[in-house]
Amino acid sequence: MTQRPASARILLGTGMAVMLLATASCGLTGNRGTRAPVETPTSDEILAETAEREGTARGRSRSTLADLFKPRGDQGQIGAVNKYIWTASLEVLNFLPVETVDPFTGVITTGFGTPPGGGQAYRATILVNDPALDARSLNLALMTRSGPASASTVRAIEDAILTRARQLRARDAKL
Repeated sequence: MTQRPASARILLGTGMAVMLLATASCGLTGNRGTRAPVETPTSDEILAETAEREGTARGRSRSTLADLFKPRGDQGQIGAVNKYIWTASLEVLNFLPVETVDPFTGVITTGFGTPPGGGQAYRATILVNDPALDARSLNLALMTRSGPASASTVRAIEDAILTRARQLRARDAKL
């Protein structure tokens, strides 16, 4: 390894120092006076907003003893997702390998799979976005390896999922 002359080392060191100072001072010359400060709520304001949204004030519930006897909402929902449509989707599309599921957002993503007796491979993304047992609660995106599946195939699978969801609900109603 050859050693550089002293003047080259001094020049290199000076150049590095100038570059270091130039990059370190980049944020020093900006016009900071035009930026507005970020307004963040205090913890008391956040708690008050949460209490207002949930119907409580200062930690006290606004419910009464009579609330125990009021009819409760549909018990066929998990958060904002209808449990019957969710379960029916998994049952009807059981030939597809499940990649991800998120019951809180209502998204089921599958990999490619071939239905029994079929030759075409499909991949599905299901969104259950409403707690109601309704066709509007189900969104299905069905893909083949060559592109989107036909509308009639998507409609047939949606019908099968909704039919199975109604069967599951009817079975639970008999219990």
